[in-house]
Amino acid sequence: MRTSIGLLAAFICHSIAETVTYNWDITWVNAAPDGFSRPVIGINGQWPCPAIEATVGDQVVVNIHNKLENETTSLHFHGIHQRGTNEMDGAGQVTQCPVPPGHSFTYRFTVDKPGTYWYHSHTGGQYPDGLRGPLIVYDLHDPYASQYDEEFVLTTSDWYHDQVPALLNRLLSPSNVENLPPIPVSGLLNDTSNETANVTLKFTPGKTYKIRVINMGALAATMLQFDSHTMKVIEIDGVYVHEHHAEQIRVSPAQRYAFLLEAKRTDGRNYAFLTSLDINKDFTQPGSRWPLNVTGYIEYDQTKILPVPLVVNDWDPLDDFILPYDNQKLLPVPDQQITLDFHFGSDDLGIPRAYMNDTYISQKVPTLYSVLTVGKDADNPVVYGQVNPIVVQYGQTVEIVLNNLDDAIHPFHLHGHQFQVCARPGSGAGSFGGDNRAFPLVPMRRDTVSVNGNSHVILRFTADNPGVWLFHCHIEWHVSMGLVATVIEAPAMLQRAITIPQQHLDICIAQCLPTAGNAAGNTVNHTDLAGANTASPNPDNGAL
Repeated sequence: MRTSIGLLAAFICHSIAETVTYNWDITWVNAAPDGFSRPVIGINGQWPCPAIEATVGDQVVVNIHNKLENETTSLHFHGIHQRGTNEMDGAGQVTQCPVPPGHSFTYRFTVDKPGTYWYHSHTGGQYPDGLRGPLIVYDLHDPYASQYDEEFVLTTSDWYHDQVPALLNRLLSPSNVENLPPIPVSGLLNDTSNETANVTLKFTPGKTYKIRVINMGALAATMLQFDSHTMKVIEIDGVYVHEHHAEQIRVSPAQRYAFLLEAKRTDGRNYAFLTSLDINKDFTQPGSRWPLNVTGYIEYDQTKILPVPLVVNDWDPLDDFILPYDNQKLLPVPDQQITLDFHFGSDDLGIPRAYMNDTYISQKVPTLYSVLTVGKDADNPVVYGQVNPIVVQYGQTVEIVLNNLDDAIHPFHLHGHQFQVCARPGSGAGSFGGDNRAFPLVPMRRDTVSVNGNSHVILRFTADNPGVWLFHCHIEWHVSMGLVATVIEAPAMLQRAITIPQQHLDICIAQCLPTAGNAAGNTVNHTDLAGANTASPNPDNGAL
């Protein structure tokens, strides 16, 4: 059971950046984290998957070999900006072809920002089958380093007994008339549950602990509360924030928190803490329910009994609109404003789909490879097919207006950037009306943000990272339904900066996938999309 990651790396002399290398076989293993045994995707024959640990400035090398035999795969390093290494972002049919069984792939990138991150499969909705783990980037200049002694990592997740392909088939069926996502059967804490093992944080009186929390779930946010210990929040999504005290927090899927917990002065007793999965459409509305809970423990004295599980009658989590530690000011009036309205419906076959202006359809040529091979036509969004392409130029201030026409809360993530959140009103506020007078002088900054039901968020970022970056809901089932857009940033600069490794091209060739031209693979007439994908797979078997 993974309960902590040491601080050793943060105290080693690190005057010269190191190369941290991982050699991983991606394999099926059997595991029973909630007492039910099922196949899961592990690494080197083990599950839970191992953590990646590095220090700011290190180069990380991850060599993977796909031994799944029946599924393709890829790895995305969530929150890592991949500056200058867009081809290592890991999104299948976006920045690479998925890695087929029997083939290898090398990811090589520099971690340039400290913080709490994670990695996960980004192919075919695969990661709920277990292919995900922590990615921790230590900081030799952590502004809070003097305030804590040790640290722990807590991962939370929802969990299913059926494998992803079966879940996708039920999700994307005309019989799913309410567009309902698969509902998890269990909650996990550090990839275990109270049915199999207890997660215990061993505290020493008088010490202070940094706790990193990562939600690796496919659907559910996680509510968290500690008995008699107040959280001092210091980092969210890899962004240091001004410290803020909280009794409860809500961690959306893909989001990460770091906070300090001050141990009691004596070891008089042990304490419980509670993680509760938010499977509600909108927990702020009446009738919310909380059937999936996992209790963890703070242990001061192993000779004393563990307390009864913590009971929380009401969830009123911290409003995470917390100012960044660097006090970055509101970005200037945008050069480009993009309005995205999203909702759910059905396609011509009655299959449930998600629409962000339109539904996302993966193309024959990875979008990055199209950018690199269509010359001056890279500025024309038409060449990319129905990937909801948004072309922006280097140095622009970009504003995304995201209007949620659905009545549920949705977490959205942008690859390659941390964005400013200029507005995030509560549920029922409706679509953005254009009034920006209330935008804060110093907005919060994230890479994942929840947009409330029947409401909106306004995001700004500077286009200073040439690449092809997905913007998508991080409810994994909604990605498969098409709730995705593609930001194509500074394409001319990208053409000069990126060379695709031959190994990456070879895995496309092995699957008879084109590596050049427009979305259809047309290398002569880039606006001729004959042969491009115009419908999502049916049936959708995920990474099979």
